[in-house]
Amino acid sequence: MEYILMFIIGLVATTLGTLAGGGGLISLPAMLLLGVPVHSAIGANKVSNTVSSFSSFYYLIRKKRITLKESAWIIPVSLTGGVTGGMIATAIPEEQMYLVVTGLLLFAFVTSFLGKKGFSGEESLTITKKSAAGLYSIGIYDGLFGPGQGTLMLYLFSYLNISYIRSVGFVRLATFSSCFGAAITYTIAGEIIWPLTIALLLGSVTGAQTGVRIAEKLNPAYVKPILRVVTILLIVQILWTQFS
Repeated sequence: MEYILMFIIGLVATTLGTLAGGGGLISLPAMLLLGVPVHSAIGANKVSNTVSSFSSFYYLIRKKRITLKESAWIIPVSLTGGVTGGMIATAIPEEQMYLVVTGLLLFAFVTSFLGKKGFSGEESLTITKKSAAGLYSIGIYDGLFGPGQGTLMLYLFSYLNISYIRSVGFVRLATFSSCFGAAITYTIAGEIIWPLTIALLLGSVTGAQTGVRIAEKLNPAYVKPILRVVTILLIVQILWTQFS
């Protein structure tokens, strides 16, 4: 029964995470409620996110929505950011990280109402000071803390005037990059409960494929309202975690 529940958790969380980020809103609390140790739950998330993120990215590459030539530079930038975040994680108290991420999400929420950009642009993703700095900074945050990383990236790509479906592909590649190293770390440390992780992984891959197909058909006008709802839920969850 618990394997079926893990599959469902992976399916629902990754479908949401593919569309608007915030899949961790569902997966991590649900696994903790099932009694999975916290490090094993985080490790399972990292392993499943590595595989599911790559599967949805590969789908969009195959459909020629994005190209590897345009997006390959995301890998070293996000990976370096994640490593940097991991290296400085112990230097920042957890309480301060809660404040930092809450501030970032509130800033993203407020700025989403400014301007007319809303994932309807057709700009190419190129290495600029803004795009590289934005991806590197979010990579650091992902290495330090993590929840809301995909949501913040979607806000970044909206600001860069990238279309929604292509933004989803770029976010999934960045998520793969930042999760890959962490997945290896948790595996080497022996924190992975493989039967539960595989059940979550199968659900996550199914959710990634479901989410990316929904994203292809989703009207860009609906994306920012969905992002705003996910942002508020992330802020509520983070504050609840801090004060409970």
